[in-house]
Amino acid sequence: MSGMPYTIEKALPHAHPMILLDDIIGWEPAEIKTTVTIRRSQPLFQEQGMPAHVAIEYMAQTCGAYVGIEALRAGRIPRIGLLLGTRNFSAVQKWISEGEELLVSAAAVFREDEMGVFDCRVAKKSNGDTVASARLTVFQPSDDTAFGAPHG
Repeated sequence: MSGMPYTIEKALPHAHPMILLDDIIGWEPAEIKTTVTIRRSQPLFQEQGMPAHVAIEYMAQTCGAYVGIEALRAGRIPRIGLLLGTRNFSAVQKWISEGEELLVSAAAVFREDEMGVFDCRVAKKSNGDTVASARLTVFQPSDDTAFGAPHG
């Protein structure tokens, strides 16, 4: 897995503060890896830390970055996508502590046209221990009017 010339801001069609990831550290046709450090200033942070279920959004944004890099490599602009489903979500703790550095990986299980399935994992960067994992199903319509954008 190699480093990428693409930033998370270029790969995701989001804007801050809702880009929750910090960086893309690697991409290949089968997998992407991103990082995030838990900070008090982040959206969704609570007094106890970051709720573990927010890991689903880290995974979804990592999948979005994967698809965004595919678009950039093909000379296209990354587009909005949807999380259709989350299977087998598992979190080993309820809260993720402030300052914790996480590594998020998404391995492409299935990719065809507008659909994708990814096996995802969030792990502590310090020791590799799993924080959360799930299989995500994502969808990116080819027609942006699916999101209510006006026609032509």
